Formats: sequence, C-alpha cells, structure tokens
Amino acid sequence: MDAVRVALLREVLAGTEWLGATRRFAGTLRGSVVSHGGGLLLVGTPEFEPWHLAAHLVDEAAWSGTPELAPTLVRHDARPSDPAHLAVGLGRLEAARRGETLLVVSPEGPASPLLERVSDARRAGATVLSLGPGEGELPAMAHESLAVPDGSELDLDTVQHLVSAAAGENALPTPRGRRRFRDRVSRLAEHLTAPPPARW
Repeated sequence: MDAVRVALLREVLAGTEWLGATRRFAGTLRGSVVSHGGGLLLVGTPEFEPWHLAAHLVDEAAWSGTPELAPTLVRHDARPSDPAHLAVGLGRLEAARRGETLLVVSPEGPASPLLERVSDARRAGATVLSLGPGEGELPAMAHESLAVPDGSELDLDTVQHLVSAAAGENALPTPRGRRRFRDRVSRLAEHLTAPPPARW
C-alpha cells in the first residue's frame, strides 16, 4: 500500500477510533526505539510472519530519516543459508535486553513457546508491544498493545499499514505556518517518486 492509498484509507476512517489508536500505538513504538537508539525486534508466529510490516518499517525508516524504525525480523524457520536479513532465528529473543523493543504481531494468541520467550525478553528489560488479539496472555504481558480482534472493521494487514505509516510520519517535527503545507507536499512527492522497495 503506497502513501496515496494510506491517505485515502485515512479519509475513509476519519471519525473512527482506528486513526487515533494506530497513531498512539505508532507513537509508542517510535518513542521506544528512538529514545533507546534502535533495537527493534519484530516477530510473528510460525503461521504468520510479519514480512510486510518489516518491509514497510524499513521504508518508513529511510523516508523519515529515523533509522531506529528499521526492524530485525525474527523468524521461526530461519536458516543460516537465508539472506542475512532473513536469517535471524528465535534465539535472538533470548538475547533481548533493556533498551530493545520487541513487537509481536499475531492474528491470534501465540503458542506457549513464543510466549515464554517474550516473557523472558520482558524480564530482561525489553519493551514489549503487541499487535493482534485483544485478550489473552500476550496483551497482558505487553507494555502496550493494539487489539485487532476477529470480525473488526479492519484486518491485521490494513492495521499494519496504518501503524507503519504513522510511525514514520510521527517522526517528523511539526513545522509551523506556510512551510508546513510545502513540507507535506514535498514528502508526498518523495513517496511517489521513490524507487520501489526491495522484495522480501
């Protein structure tokens, strides 16, 4: 989903709780990684790896000048022969420490082996954020969560787009006066003329 489609989606969602909720969550995500200088770990479940969110966060990190937003995608089936950005396995969660942020994305509650690793990362001082189920063990242990329950108006994929776009957008200072409009137009032009993102 490109910047124009995200803007159109935001217009459609105007007046709903989704815009505020995704911006608040994105602000927490951005604030956590920027204040600690990076260290964003992104993990899903064996059935749902958030490749798409990882790619969008990499793009937003580049476009917004906020490199801390670029995540390390932690995979359940990572192999040493995979490209470097896809070869990080679950062992990385065991090494999570204070100052790092762990974002867990799951359409439904993850299984206990992943929950145990997330709990260990939290005990070690990592900030835990969850995007997915509104109830269960994961949201209960997360410092911040954004619920996308089954049957809600938006699906998890769409919410991921809104969160990643807001995370990059919120990183920009808010200019004052006439310059603000020019900056917004300039940023939109950069989005539209940027080369296509690398394939994951």
